[in-house]
Amino acid sequence: MASQEGNCRRSLIPSFIYSSSFSSSSSSSSSSSKLFGLDALAPTKTTSDRVVIPAPSEKIEMYSPVFYAACFTGGGLSTGLTHMAVTPLDLVKCNMQIDPAKYKSVSSGFGVLLKEQGIKGFFRGWVPTLLGYSAQGACKFGFYEFFKKYYSDIAGPEYAAKYKTLIYLAGSASAESIAVVALCPMEAVKVRVQTQPGFARGLSDGLPKFVKSEGALGLYKGLVPLWGRQIPCKFESFRFLYRFSTKADTMMKFASFETIVELMYKYVIPTPKDQCSKSFQLGVSFAMGYVAGVFCAVVSHPADNLVSFLNNAKGTTVGDAVKQLGSWGLFTRGLPLRIVMVGTLTGVQWGLYDSFKVFVGLPTTGGAAPDPAAIAPAKH
Repeated sequence: MASQEGNCRRSLIPSFIYSSSFSSSSSSSSSSSKLFGLDALAPTKTTSDRVVIPAPSEKIEMYSPVFYAACFTGGGLSTGLTHMAVTPLDLVKCNMQIDPAKYKSVSSGFGVLLKEQGIKGFFRGWVPTLLGYSAQGACKFGFYEFFKKYYSDIAGPEYAAKYKTLIYLAGSASAESIAVVALCPMEAVKVRVQTQPGFARGLSDGLPKFVKSEGALGLYKGLVPLWGRQIPCKFESFRFLYRFSTKADTMMKFASFETIVELMYKYVIPTPKDQCSKSFQLGVSFAMGYVAGVFCAVVSHPADNLVSFLNNAKGTTVGDAVKQLGSWGLFTRGLPLRIVMVGTLTGVQWGLYDSFKVFVGLPTTGGAAPDPAAIAPAKH
């Protein structure tokens, strides 16, 4: 069994970097690398002048501090890198939401940016994007794993298995409440840099300029409608919409992903998950992540339009956004592009996140109902 797991983990990395004669001599690697299940990063011997990297040989204990550290790390890497990679798409989307008269479509939007700002303009705001979404991803994935276990323990094995979807929703909502706080400052700077040419070159000059203009609390302007602070009563319905759709983004992303993966292994894929190769499981993670991303893009799009509008100018309110965008525009402006972007992002994020988990010796996410024995609180 150990040999099979080792082979599964090796399949994630090109086989030519492994030594066929790797022996126990490599077991002298540092205790810290063993602790995190990253023996592959330990010093190894070379063969024919090439570095040989052994596959991880030890699993991480589920729900241990190291398990959560791995989830935080994997979530930060997968989310930050993927969002940074699609900065050009995000930039066009934000400008289409703010100035639809100028940025009428995806193709014309890219044309306008290329003409006015050149190739470099496509990557404006990539630093706050990387930092902000790395922080958000770490909190979103890490705290989701934490709250999912925490709420399962409260419910008990029987109810945790019976109401697992509600636990997924509660865990993802709790995680996103924290993740949004981590993301908001960088998101505010990113939107201002991307939608106001000449405001700043990037994070280094954009952050102090933003704070000087709007104060430190201005960095959290996107949280005001999310948590219902100081919103005029006549826009109560839109406040509710914003609060729901922003949290629904992550709730849909996690709950729908886990449910879809479970249904796929139960009704579509004839082989039980634990008998499928790791490469196949990661393919399922990407495909079902893409499907979940499409759902969450549609559900959360009104909130995304509001965030872009609120962070674009000083003193704007949800009421101003609704008046200018209109109800139809709130739901549809920039939606096709966002479906493509969020679907791809979510699919790649789940693929990378589960790849990281497998690499350090953890199982992929989703695929079966919670095991009562596994989620029961440990006895001391």
